[in-house]
Amino acid sequence: MLLSILLQAAAGLSIGKLGAALGAGLAAIGAGIDISLPDGHMIVDIGGGTTDVAVISLSGVVESASIKIAGDQFNEAVIKYIRRKHNVLIGERTAEELKMSIGCVYPREEEQTMEIKGRDLMTGLPRAFTVSSSEMIEAFEEPTMRILEAVHSVLERTPPELVADISNNGIVMTGGGSLIWGIDRLIEQHTGIETHVADDAISCVAFGTGKSLEDVESMQDGTMNLSRRKQMNT
Repeated sequence: MLLSILLQAAAGLSIGKLGAALGAGLAAIGAGIDISLPDGHMIVDIGGGTTDVAVISLSGVVESASIKIAGDQFNEAVIKYIRRKHNVLIGERTAEELKMSIGCVYPREEEQTMEIKGRDLMTGLPRAFTVSSSEMIEAFEEPTMRILEAVHSVLERTPPELVADISNNGIVMTGGGSLIWGIDRLIEQHTGIETHVADDAISCVAFGTGKSLEDVESMQDGTMNLSRRKQMNT
C-alpha cells in the first residue's frame, strides 16, 4: 500500500490528495479490508484535524478528498453554538465531554441532556445550565454538511463500476470522529449506501501502518534472500 501511494505521488498526485490517499488507505488496511482486490471500497476516516475520504481498488486510490473538518472542528462548533445560543463561554474540555456524552448528528430515539458549567458573558460569573442532544445536532450542522459534501463529491467522480462495488460492500468509517452518534446513519441516509463504523475505529490507521510496515519488511527480506541466492550461485 505504501509503495502504491508513493508511486501515485511520483505520478503527480497533489499533496492534499496524497494525504487523503495515505490516511484512508492505512485506515482501510487497519479495518481489515483486502485492498488488493479489484472491487471498490470507500473509506471515510474522521481524525482529529482532517477527514479523509477515498475510494480504493487494486491497492491504489481511485478518487479521494481531504477536508480540514474533523474532531477538533466539532469541538469548536460546540463552543460557538453554546456562546451564540446560551451566551455562555465554555472550554474545549467541556465541549469534548458534550460531544462524547450526548453529541449526535442524527435524532436519537430518546432525548438526552447534560448539565454543564461555563462563564456567563453578561455577568462574568459561573453559570450552570442544561444542553440537549437536539441542540448538539444544530451545533454540528456545519461540519457534518462539509463531510457529507466530501463523500458525495468523491462518489460523483468514481467510475460507475466501482460505485456499484461500493453499494455492495458499503462505506466503512474510521477515526475518533466516526464515533459521534448517528454519523454512519446520516451518511447512509444521504447516499443510500449501507454505512458502518469499523471495529476499534480509533486505532485503524495505527493498525494499518503496522501492517504496511510488516509488508515492507517482508519485501525487503525477500529481496535480500534473492540477492544472497544470486551471490551463492555465482
